[in-house]
Amino acid sequence: MLTRLAKSPIVSFMANQLTRLDQVFAALADPTRRAIVMRLCAGEASVGELADPFDMALPSFMKHIQVLETSGLLMSEKSGRVRTCRLSPDALLGAEDWFQRQRAIWEARLDRFEAYVMKLKKEKERAAVKRPSRTTKRKGSER
Repeated sequence: MLTRLAKSPIVSFMANQLTRLDQVFAALADPTRRAIVMRLCAGEASVGELADPFDMALPSFMKHIQVLETSGLLMSEKSGRVRTCRLSPDALLGAEDWFQRQRAIWEARLDRFEAYVMKLKKEKERAAVKRPSRTTKRKGSER
């Protein structure tokens, strides 16, 4: 009889984190959404204020807002007829952690590569010292 294995909480957590990370990167992949995020760095704004510099219909612009909300980068609140948006910088913490881990991995790789290159350089220098130069004359070969 086959039994169903329960997912490990760690695996489930990592899958959710990667999904959120993918959403953040996907949201930031679009220049319009990056511009919205940059504008919100200066403070909260209404959707109308955010949409003003862009040459697109409001329903199309709202799709960008929705993508940013789904990724967790932006929070919006409706008060009457005005929807106000603000950044949610905590969504970037996962991306920041990912970048730090990647940086550590690549720095370690580059350190190992540098050590390898230095080893090769020393070996080449030692080999050059051991073998005589081609320009020096050997005994008995004078003409």
